[in-house]
Amino acid sequence: MTTHTAPVQTVAGLPWRERRDWRGWAFVGPFMIVFALVFLTPLIYSLYLSFFQDRLVGGNEFVGFDNYVRAFQDPQFWEAFGRVFVFLLVQVPIMLVLALGAALALDSARLRGASFFRIIIFLPYAVPAVVAVLMWGYIYGDQFGLTANVNDFLGIKLLTPFAKEWMLVSIGNIVTWEFVGYNMLIFYSALKTIPNEMYEAAALDGAGAWRTIFSIKIPSLRGSLVIATIFSIIGSFQLFNEPNILRPLAPNVITTYFTPNMYAYNLSFSGQQFNYSATIAIIMGLITAIIAYVVQLRGSNAEVR
Repeated sequence: MTTHTAPVQTVAGLPWRERRDWRGWAFVGPFMIVFALVFLTPLIYSLYLSFFQDRLVGGNEFVGFDNYVRAFQDPQFWEAFGRVFVFLLVQVPIMLVLALGAALALDSARLRGASFFRIIIFLPYAVPAVVAVLMWGYIYGDQFGLTANVNDFLGIKLLTPFAKEWMLVSIGNIVTWEFVGYNMLIFYSALKTIPNEMYEAAALDGAGAWRTIFSIKIPSLRGSLVIATIFSIIGSFQLFNEPNILRPLAPNVITTYFTPNMYAYNLSFSGQQFNYSATIAIIMGLITAIIAYVVQLRGSNAEVR
């Protein structure tokens, strides 16, 4: 009994299993090169710096995890971290609720001039961050601007946005003003993807406007809420522009370690402590990634249920 083996198909003289198509890499390659240069290389270099210390005698010396031990025992770092963590817990929910309310209002057929309001709400996001902070800094100034005018009119110092107990609130107001429109657009775009059949079925069941919101619209926004929450968490831990620009107006309140990013920046560019600055940046990156991952994981589990 003889067996016959099917001939191996060949392309250009090579077995087809061994042929490689590199056209996909030709499209992805430029992005991978840029990604490696602007993201992976600085990250690896920062990690490398975090394991060294610049000694007065001996130059740059490998110290292992000494910088990380120092960071976990650094009260200034933990004060800065606690400040942005409180900022996250208070400001992010307020901002997302306002953005969600605006998106639901714009999606409602009862609101007239929805296009006008959509542009007005989104417009602050189009303002450069530095310009926005300078503008609000002028409004907050207790010696000039709107705050000073209101206090002079009332004859008492009622508004003190640069006071120590109000500084986080003042910064939170600026960040909320800047990013409500951005998050509103995320929610509004998601609302537009809900099939009309779901609204028709709700109407046939006798569901009112509020029932439709809580039973159809908000559940459909769960994925968008998770994304907006993750972006907001990352933004909160990266808080830098607002306090850094306002610092000349309130130098006694906004310290060089007001936020972890400000602390790392001043350690590097003012204190010449590049290794320890890199360590702070690596730790904050890890904390941010862990918290963002937990939020994403919980959001995914909620969607499965």
